[in-house]
Amino acid sequence: MIIGVPKEIKNNENRVGMTPVGVAELVRHQHTVVVQHTAGENSGFTDQEYEKAGAKILPTIEEVYATADMIVKVKEPIAPEYPLIRDGQVLFTYFHFAADEELTQAMLKSGAVCIAYETVERADHSLPLLIPMSEVAGKMAVQEGATYLKKIHGGKGVLLGGVPGVKPGKVLVLGGGRVGRNAAIVAAGMGADVIVADVSIDCLRYLDSIMPANVRTMYASRMQIERELPDVDLVIGSVLIPGDKTPHLITHDMLHIMQPGTVLVDVAIDQGGCFETSHPTTHSDPIYILDGIVHYAVANIPGAVSRTSTFALTNATQPYTLALANKGWKRACQEDAALLKGLNVAEGKVTYKAVADCFSLDYTPATELF
Repeated sequence: MIIGVPKEIKNNENRVGMTPVGVAELVRHQHTVVVQHTAGENSGFTDQEYEKAGAKILPTIEEVYATADMIVKVKEPIAPEYPLIRDGQVLFTYFHFAADEELTQAMLKSGAVCIAYETVERADHSLPLLIPMSEVAGKMAVQEGATYLKKIHGGKGVLLGGVPGVKPGKVLVLGGGRVGRNAAIVAAGMGADVIVADVSIDCLRYLDSIMPANVRTMYASRMQIERELPDVDLVIGSVLIPGDKTPHLITHDMLHIMQPGTVLVDVAIDQGGCFETSHPTTHSDPIYILDGIVHYAVANIPGAVSRTSTFALTNATQPYTLALANKGWKRACQEDAALLKGLNVAEGKVTYKAVADCFSLDYTPATELF
């Protein structure tokens, strides 16, 4: 199989879909890998490193798409890429279809086979290709939130850790999954007063057993959330429903409960966002202020720490990429139930029910394609 690794063109997306080590493993299995010129430079990988690993360097993104049977990348294709994608081509990347009807329709029209990292799901309901980026995003969410709490950015002017004689900042983390857990650990390590809210009692019980003393847990009812908002400094939105749109846990009217300069960091913006007032932002223009509340909703947070993120992502995706290359997508999905759940769109059909439901589209179970 010919596997293509294009350069990411989403705003300030500095990651790349594969490291030179990943290339070498595919080449070792007799596959051909084509990498776009400078695709890895923002993650610290040179064209020479890819060539040494056995890749062929192609000068343009158009040539990579035209040559490859399977495209391996990081972020969902954006409008300039749509015409490059062809019928039967496999795309293995993050898609987040439920938050983007235009993308969904474009991929249906293309006839491509779209396997989404974020819905590859094991029998224990863990998401192996989302976990590494969730860990990065959770840690970074607190760092970014702390930055925009500074008065110079429109925040309250609060130091999360406080100082002797001055109480620490208060952080509310909505969602106790992988993102929320990492956010809580970093916020606690900075010395903040942290609350993690979730609807799963088992999750809250587990967090109570592992978190430091400055982290408390709370059942995530609307009333409980509203009670905490008047004196919270930073809210991290980290709720995820795999493949589906994220519910709004903070509505527009709830902004008025918070003090001006409170910061909302919406890590779930790829799936529609945890906050009703969220809309996607970019690393070059990361925040906006609405009703006095600072909103940070960058849709590719891990792209800012691209080298760490690229290593972490390739480590997770490599076995699945190799399976797809070795077996072809149909056999690989038939033999691996986790990978089958990653199949969202294929041959002009929606094969992931949550995506079909979001846009009132016909749903075709993936098994019918076999």
